[in-house]
Amino acid sequence: MLKYVNSDIVFQEIPDEVTLAINISNCPCHCPGCHSHYLWEDIGLPLNTDAVDDFIAKFGNDITCISFMGGDNDPKGVNQLAQYVHEEHPQFKVAWYSGKTVISPLVNKNDFDYIKIGPFIKHLGPLKKPTTNQRLYRQNDQGEFDDITFRFWHQPSK
Repeated sequence: MLKYVNSDIVFQEIPDEVTLAINISNCPCHCPGCHSHYLWEDIGLPLNTDAVDDFIAKFGNDITCISFMGGDNDPKGVNQLAQYVHEEHPQFKVAWYSGKTVISPLVNKNDFDYIKIGPFIKHLGPLKKPTTNQRLYRQNDQGEFDDITFRFWHQPSK
């Protein structure tokens, strides 16, 4: 069962989207250097369609995207929630941040508009560093996924 610990509206996780990031617990990845150790524990409230509807009722006028942050302990569950959002709330894009290096065969990637893969490896840095191993993909109109990680690599203004 998926559980979430908290959520927040964020502006930098998905380019060009105002995103509701839902932090899912019971992360099996346990990346060294993880900034969210508390998400390793099996804690929080059930993340199901009722919870998604509650989030949308509360934040729906303020967001364009819903991102499931984690959920690698139940990828099929994350996929079912993505399907639900697309079917019942098609005005929102759906993203998934996975700490795995490949997407589970239990997941239909086409149920997501964005997918980030890759464990956090401290010496390689996060998405904003060109050295990162992590990748963010956006589904294009042909149903293929384009790597848009470079969108995070802004050069500082002079």
